[in-house]
Amino acid sequence: MLLRDLLRVLGSADTRDGRNLTHDEAYQAFSAILSGSESEIQIGAFLMAMRWKGVRVDELTGFARAAREQARIPCEEMPGLVCVCPPHDGHDDAPPLDVASALVAAGAGARVLLITDRCVPPKRGLTGVSVLESVGAGITWDPMEAEDWVAKARFGAIALSGMLPAVLSLRRVRGDLGVRTPLSTIEKLIAPSSAAVVLGAQHGPVLGTAVETIAGLGHPRGIAIQGRDGGVIPTIRRRTRGIELSGTHQVPLTVEPTDFGLACDGDPELPMYGPPEDGEGAGDNPLLIEAAGSIVEAVLKGETGPARNATLLGAALVLKAAGRAMTLAEGVDAAVNSLDSGAAEEVLARLRDLAA
Repeated sequence: MLLRDLLRVLGSADTRDGRNLTHDEAYQAFSAILSGSESEIQIGAFLMAMRWKGVRVDELTGFARAAREQARIPCEEMPGLVCVCPPHDGHDDAPPLDVASALVAAGAGARVLLITDRCVPPKRGLTGVSVLESVGAGITWDPMEAEDWVAKARFGAIALSGMLPAVLSLRRVRGDLGVRTPLSTIEKLIAPSSAAVVLGAQHGPVLGTAVETIAGLGHPRGIAIQGRDGGVIPTIRRRTRGIELSGTHQVPLTVEPTDFGLACDGDPELPMYGPPEDGEGAGDNPLLIEAAGSIVEAVLKGETGPARNATLLGAALVLKAAGRAMTLAEGVDAAVNSLDSGAAEEVLARLRDLAA
């Protein structure tokens, strides 16, 4: 009953006797959660207590290290790798253009691993899994296969539940709680520590925490970006805030679409198909899945408009994090060339062959 003891350590929101967890306590807590030794009630109470208190860097690194220790993580020590880490509960109204941006960056020479999953509570939104399956490319649950895809196609996508099956047992807890908890952050941090990362962060004061956690987990490079819906794709209606990690240095990063001639009055949207059924989300809707796939395919075929512009900005971030572009402007130029030359489409074609 480790979590019950740690709940006493955390205290309650209206008392002064609580404190933050140490790194070791956080590590032990998440190890216990993944082991199956704690009840769903204790897990839910612990996660909500952490949400109310607010999660600190030492706690997040402890949680993530416990998860990484139990996960089978592909592409360890693969040179030049960048991991794209969007929110796993996905999007309600926006197409998951992280897939398009990752394919474009791969077409520009980066090695990209997209880490995602399908229909994760509480939102059960559209994710990269939805898009990839719609366009016939697929996603793998096998870490060895993911590594093979990245090596041969410069792009691979893996489901977190393939790397860490224990997270599947937490789905009901997450659905019952109905709100985001630290799990939503932890799952984005399960990546090879040797890789650069592009991590989606929610809006608010969490941006610094996100990049400090990336640094604390040993990543050499990375970008934490407050993209749309807390994802990795910047909005094209206004500036987007981020922080870049390079070695021991952390530098504020601002993505201003007008700087690159990519500003639009509205962000790319999915069509409206009515409210989801009770307990379902956008990721359960076959019509939305097909629409999201069609948007991504249209971008790769050269269609202009908001989806292309957002994809280019996302790809520029991936290329900058990977060290293949010194500036965002260089990243945008490389992304444009990847799209216009057909290189991004070629990556998708190779992926389809590998997934067949």
